[in-house]
Amino acid sequence: MLKNKKEGLKKPYIMILGSAQDGGYPMAICKKVCCKNAVLKNEKPTRVSSIAIVDPISSEQWIIDATPDLKEQLNELYKKSKSEKINGFFLTHAHIGHYLGLAQLGQEVIGSKKIKVYCMQRMFDFLSNNGPWDQLIKLQNITLEKIQNELTIKLNSRISITPILVPHRDEYSETVCYLVSTMKKKLLYIPDIDKWHLWDKDIIEMIKIVDYALLDGTFYQDGELGRDMSKIPHPFVKESMKLFKDLSKQNKQKVFFTHLNHTNPLIIKESKEQFEVKKLGFNFAMDNLVLEL
Repeated sequence: MLKNKKEGLKKPYIMILGSAQDGGYPMAICKKVCCKNAVLKNEKPTRVSSIAIVDPISSEQWIIDATPDLKEQLNELYKKSKSEKINGFFLTHAHIGHYLGLAQLGQEVIGSKKIKVYCMQRMFDFLSNNGPWDQLIKLQNITLEKIQNELTIKLNSRISITPILVPHRDEYSETVCYLVSTMKKKLLYIPDIDKWHLWDKDIIEMIKIVDYALLDGTFYQDGELGRDMSKIPHPFVKESMKLFKDLSKQNKQKVFFTHLNHTNPLIIKESKEQFEVKKLGFNFAMDNLVLEL
C-alpha cells in the first residue's frame, strides 16, 4: 500500500472504486437488518465493485468495469489522481453491476469522445447489437476493442493487463478476470466466479505468484439469502478461507475479498465477521483503498 504521498507520486497504483455486489450497499428497499440499519444511521454507501489502474507519471487511467455508481467513482478517482481523463474501460461481463455505467458516457451526460471499451467477443456483440449501448458506438462516445483470453495488452511501458476466462453465469457474455502487471508487482482481480474448483486455474498457485488478489467474496456463507444459493454460485468467504488455510501468512495477506453482497456481514463496519477474516490473516476490500503497483 502507499505509505505516504511522496513515495507514491511516481508509482502506478490501483484504487478500489467500489467493493459491493451489483446492487451496492445498502441495497434499494431492503427491509432486512443489514440494510435497514445502514439507512437509518445514514451511513456512507458502499459502491459497486470496480477498480482503477492509475499511472501518475503519464496521467493515464483505466477502469475495470463501468458500474451504476460510475458518477461517484469518477469523482472519487479525480480527488485522488487529479486527472479527469479516462483512457479506457475493461469489462468483465454483462451482469448489471459491471457495464450499466457506460450509459454515463452518452450524450445525455458526459458525452465522451471515443473512449476505448475493452471486452471479449460475446460482450462486444452484446453491446453492438442492443440499445442503448449501440448508440454509444454510433455516436462515437465509445469505441469497442476486442480482447482475447490470456492475450496480454500493453497499456504503456509500465503497465500491462491480461484477461483470463472464468466460469460464471454467462447469459449474455463470457466472464473474465484480469491480471494487472508492472515490472515490480502483479494484481489479480476476480469479482465474479462460480466456484474455485470449476476454474481451469489453481487459485492457490495464482495467489502465490501475485502481490494482491482481489477475490470474489459475494457471500460470507451458505444460507444468508434464505433461498437456494446453488442457483447463484459464488465461492463463500468461509469456503475460500478454508481452502486457503495452508497458505503462508504472507500469501494470506495478499487476499482481499470484494464484490460483497448486502447480506454479507463482511460489508458491515466492525462486524464480528470482519474481525474473523482479519484474525485468520486475510483482508477485505474497502472503497478508496489504494494498492501500490
